[in-house]
Amino acid sequence: MIIPTSNRWPLLSSCALPSALGQQGVDLEVIVVDDGSSDQTPDKLSKLNDGRLRVIRHDRSLGVSRARNTGIAAARGEWLAFLDDDDLWSPHKLRTQIDAATSEQAAFVYSGAIAVDERRRLLAFLPLPQADVLETELLCGAAIPSGPSNVLASAALIRELGGFDEKMSHSADWDMWIRLVRAASATSCTQVLVARVEHSQRMLFRDRPDVEKEVERLLNKHSPGKRLDRGGLNQWLALEHYAAGYRLRASALFLRAALLHRRFGNLAPAVGVLLGQRGMRLASSFLLLLRGSSHIEIPATPRAAEPEWLALYR
Repeated sequence: MIIPTSNRWPLLSSCALPSALGQQGVDLEVIVVDDGSSDQTPDKLSKLNDGRLRVIRHDRSLGVSRARNTGIAAARGEWLAFLDDDDLWSPHKLRTQIDAATSEQAAFVYSGAIAVDERRRLLAFLPLPQADVLETELLCGAAIPSGPSNVLASAALIRELGGFDEKMSHSADWDMWIRLVRAASATSCTQVLVARVEHSQRMLFRDRPDVEKEVERLLNKHSPGKRLDRGGLNQWLALEHYAAGYRLRASALFLRAALLHRRFGNLAPAVGVLLGQRGMRLASSFLLLLRGSSHIEIPATPRAAEPEWLALYR
């Protein structure tokens, strides 16, 4: 498996490394690609004593896509899995996915995923697309939940496709999944095996102005002539910022979707998001009453429905 990281030792040490080294029922190598870290990451990694762990360092930051490609070039296994340094895995993630791919004779596999907060409390179950409609779903959005941390794929196929597009960062995994689904068969596991941790250091929130340009480039690459739905993109960005606790930014993005792109259903959440979950529920109820549907509801999930393995990370 391949873990790219840069200046995020607290996240790497509490999320990705325990997830990777805690995998059960598989022989594995864990390749951490340190993309030019200037914090404590290089020193801390050098002190880890685990024969399964390999560390490769870039002297300067070359970007997340180059880091993943460095890992791909160095990997020796039949299967490749990618794990962002801030995400969590079930201890049975790799074993379950390898078995599913083998059983279905698929070249890549993905699974159910959840979003959790920084205290590892469940926020939501992420939608899981069916494998037989995955290409259609991917041409409408980044449909695989929790992105790069979810997919396990044939190493030979990933290399045949040329690895990740190094001109992209936010959308490089989305681009890869489109190429994968067009080249080979996919399958999915319904089990929740991945958790995306919502926090302020996520790339989406650090580098927000670049997202729109990347999505437009991706659409031009894979679906020439298809226009970018800027209103829908701002609506999605607003929901992502809300989930991470950025209420003011979320409100501004909802307003932008409503006023600049004439998606007037976003006026209610632009106000409601400032009041948190209660406000969003009120906004959603208003939309349901007004037009019979709501695009903003993030349903509460009963604690009993949490995957048991999540408790390992608290």
